[in-house]
Amino acid sequence: MLMGGAALAQSTDPGENLDAKELPSVSADAEISRNPDGETDPGRGPVTNLPLPRYVSLKGSEGNARRGPSLSHRIDWVFRHAGMPLRVVAEFGHWRRVEDQDGAGGWVHYSLLSGVRTAIVRKDMLELLAKPDEHSNVVARAEAGAIVRLHECNMDWCRVSGGGEKGWVPKSTIWGVDRDEIRE
Repeated sequence: MLMGGAALAQSTDPGENLDAKELPSVSADAEISRNPDGETDPGRGPVTNLPLPRYVSLKGSEGNARRGPSLSHRIDWVFRHAGMPLRVVAEFGHWRRVEDQDGAGGWVHYSLLSGVRTAIVRKDMLELLAKPDEHSNVVARAEAGAIVRLHECNMDWCRVSGGGEKGWVPKSTIWGVDRDEIRE
């Protein structure tokens, strides 16, 4: 490939040259792959080779979710909460297809996302406990819809923090972690 995106191809017919306009345009991003042998794992993203689906969070206080993976696609949804947990379900170049807890979403540029794990509280006045035990002391309470930082998780419990408080909550009372996910 020549600099500037111009490319010429020589035909097998000695009297015929192909013009760059007749060749398919391939971006540099399309030629870069973490799977050079062409084989892809359906449980892994074709761009990052990270697991799909996976959880990330919104980096800033606003992020546009588009109909397709480019700036030319219309905005279908705007996420407006910094730290909001999102599930990445697909990848294409610099774009990630994400969903929120209600399944709403679209394509978001990867620069708007963070690997910091967060979760949304699903139960109102959720008790944060001192230990992963339902009989443990209550250290704080969280309102439904609160965004908390996700720390370690075992099969049934996750340690979360928010508002200067840390505690354990049943995994089933938050969104942003898979049921069988273990975090250390």
